[in-house]
Amino acid sequence: LKQPYARAYQLKVARAKLAQLTTMSRRLDDILNRPPDRHAPYVGASAFAHKGGIHASGVAKDPKTYEHVPPRLVGNQRQILVSDQAGRSTIMHRLRAAGIRLKPQDARIPQLLRAMKARQLDGVSYDGAEASFELFARRQLGRCPEFFRVRHYRVSVAAQRKNGAWKNVSQAEVQLEIDGALVTGTGEGDGPVHALDRAMRQDLKRYHRYIKDWQLVDYKVRILSRGTAAVTRVLLESANRKGQHWRTMGVSPNIVEASFHALMDSITYKLLSAGAKPHA
Repeated sequence: LKQPYARAYQLKVARAKLAQLTTMSRRLDDILNRPPDRHAPYVGASAFAHKGGIHASGVAKDPKTYEHVPPRLVGNQRQILVSDQAGRSTIMHRLRAAGIRLKPQDARIPQLLRAMKARQLDGVSYDGAEASFELFARRQLGRCPEFFRVRHYRVSVAAQRKNGAWKNVSQAEVQLEIDGALVTGTGEGDGPVHALDRAMRQDLKRYHRYIKDWQLVDYKVRILSRGTAAVTRVLLESANRKGQHWRTMGVSPNIVEASFHALMDSITYKLLSAGAKPHA
């Protein structure tokens, strides 16, 4: 892909096939049941990630200033991370990537920046959670459909001794309002997030065709403060059968609540990107 190596060596790999590199790498990770390496060259989610106002501005003007090959040539995509270093150019790039078109002088852009930085005071960070950022921006701009409202949820964890070993079982109940009607789903899983996942799928049967290929592939927890009441940040990575990945996050002193917020964002993003429409 790069000169002078491209003309010095002959490889029997077509450009079109090389563009499948990232998809094949992640498919192999799925087969091996392991999370993809975000920092892997070329195929990693962070291989073409950029952070910082001036950095992002340079990439927007000329990607070759920071990228030695175009990401599409290896089947990857550029990411502009949104953080406390974010400036107008970063926000504009992320909005364009999300299909949100605003003029640079739009008064809502500085308002969006202020709202984002205010949330960061509570521990919210959109670094590595591009799907949650897109949903946040759409909600601030009034462009995010409301597919459901959460009215109630409950999670319980129990352990029982069976055949000389302890077995943990989590159960969840989630009540949603969809099109003005209340629906309640229950689920049982290996842990609270697994149980909530199953309960939400039961509630969202009318959207089944949009979320049937949605799955959680990674779960990370970061403690943002000390003590038993520490603020927790949960990062979820989701994927579909096409090999597309997206990340969502939730922040709360309660790890189950943080996980549930990340889970709701993941489902909402899947419905939005799949073209689902609220019935009401």
